[in-house]
Amino acid sequence: MDRRGYTIIELIIVIAIMGILITLAVVNLRGSQANARDTERRGDVASIALNLENFYANGTAGSSTFGRYVSTSIIGQETTGLPDIDVRSLVAPGVNLTPNANGVSTSPTPDSSLIAATCSGVCVQTTAGVTPQPTTSTYVYQPLQADGTLCTNGTQDCRKFNIYFALENAAPDCPAPNNICMVTSKNQ
Repeated sequence: MDRRGYTIIELIIVIAIMGILITLAVVNLRGSQANARDTERRGDVASIALNLENFYANGTAGSSTFGRYVSTSIIGQETTGLPDIDVRSLVAPGVNLTPNANGVSTSPTPDSSLIAATCSGVCVQTTAGVTPQPTTSTYVYQPLQADGTLCTNGTQDCRKFNIYFALENAAPDCPAPNNICMVTSKNQ
């Protein structure tokens, strides 16, 4: 028997195997991308927390105010209140910066992912109770006074802070169903 080509069955089997392998590759790629974005979120929040700790230790240039954290009034003025912060850490993965006149995205303030927590009275300090709830594109900053009330202006004595953020994939410190993590200040 002289055989010159493949049978239709052989071709279908090869195409089916290729389809399965491509599907597995796409699923693995999406998972890897989500993990990379989650790692970037963790890095962003760590950078913000480090700059807040630096503010606590040193205050601002030309100021004698130190030993407290910044209030929620910093929202929208992050680069002024925290001059050493990398502006890229203020923007969550997938959130675009607003381009300047030259078309370069350098000013994240209008699109900053850092938003202020809201509460009246003593604030809830849990991942389930913080308002607003963080999303994968927002980080929630909650500066607190010693009595647990929210610091909303620069004259208040902000003694600690919590930063809440959400991951795409659950982790031991950010359990499902919401995958929300919390970073607390060192000086509580």
